Amino acid sequence: MYGSLAGPVRDLGLEKLSGTQNSEAMSGLLQAAFDRSFYQPADSGETGLAWYALRTRPRHEKRVHTELQRKSIHSFLPLLSEKHHWSDRRQIVQVPLFPGYIFTRMQNDLSYRISVLKTIGVLSFVGFRGAGTPIPEEQIHALQAILEARIGFGPYAFLNVGQKVRIIGGSLDGIQGIISEKRGETSLVISVDLIQRSIAIRVAGYRVASV
Repeated sequence: MYGSLAGPVRDLGLEKLSGTQNSEAMSGLLQAAFDRSFYQPADSGETGLAWYALRTRPRHEKRVHTELQRKSIHSFLPLLSEKHHWSDRRQIVQVPLFPGYIFTRMQNDLSYRISVLKTIGVLSFVGFRGAGTPIPEEQIHALQAILEARIGFGPYAFLNVGQKVRIIGGSLDGIQGIISEKRGETSLVISVDLIQRSIAIRVAGYRVASV
């Protein structure tokens, strides 16, 4: 789907190195990538910060989130409440909304990237040759606003075509998405283009206008 460091790592034979050797070699690889302008600079405005997506090992999303916070690196892990049934009980558990992915907001700086990549459970940045592609701020803001509003939502098949609209008024004022209809129910689909993941919320009760 998108490039990662796996290709360059295999090309240089780094997959056969020990953990310590691999970290040192990975640092050298990243430095070489930056020197050859293999990354896309973030459109980060005055703050110098931008959102990036990280690809994680299976079932390591929460561990990565905790470890990044311990390193004082801002991270965002959207969670979804699910009912799990066991033979003797039922329980609501928090699971990653986008399994295998977590978001981090950081400076476009080599030292930050190396620190992130050394985090247990992180596989790579998502984007150009594994160096990461900045995610538009409004896409992350839309996810955060929906989670904070505690309204009903759920995963949805990724869309990149359709009518784009904006919610008017209420707690989600200004949130933009794509209108979709399934089984007679109209939904607003919010997408994170870089990782090709979407969520859908029912638009009943909300005023919307074309963008």
